Amino acid sequence: MVEAHGCDACALQDPIKLDALFGRLIREMALHPLSDAQWHKFPGAGGVTGMVMLSESHLACHTFPEYRSLCLNLFCCRPRPEWDFEQHLREEFGATAVRVRRIERPYSA
Repeated sequence: MVEAHGCDACALQDPIKLDALFGRLIREMALHPLSDAQWHKFPGAGGVTGMVMLSESHLACHTFPEYRSLCLNLFCCRPRPEWDFEQHLREEFGATAVRVRRIERPYSA
C-alpha cells in the first residue's frame, strides 16, 4: 500500500496521467494485466478511482485532490521487485511525502 501526500491536485484529477502511472508500474514490475484498467472520474473537482485486474491479483488507485493525496494498492500473489514509488510519485505528481507499507506473505516455491 502506498500513500502519497502533498500532490498536485490537478494531476490527481487526470485519469490519463494516472493510467500512464499504471502502465509504467505494469511494465517495470513485469505485471500481467487481464484487461485494460477501468477508471471513474468523480464530478467537478473530485478525484479518480481506478483498477486493473492482474494475473497476480490487482492494482487499484484512489485520489483525493481536496487532500492532495493519492493512494495505491498493489496486491500480488508472488514476490515482485522493489519499485521506487517515492521518486516516481514525487516526479509525476509532485508528492512531498510518500509512505510505502509492504506486507510480506508466505509464498510457496
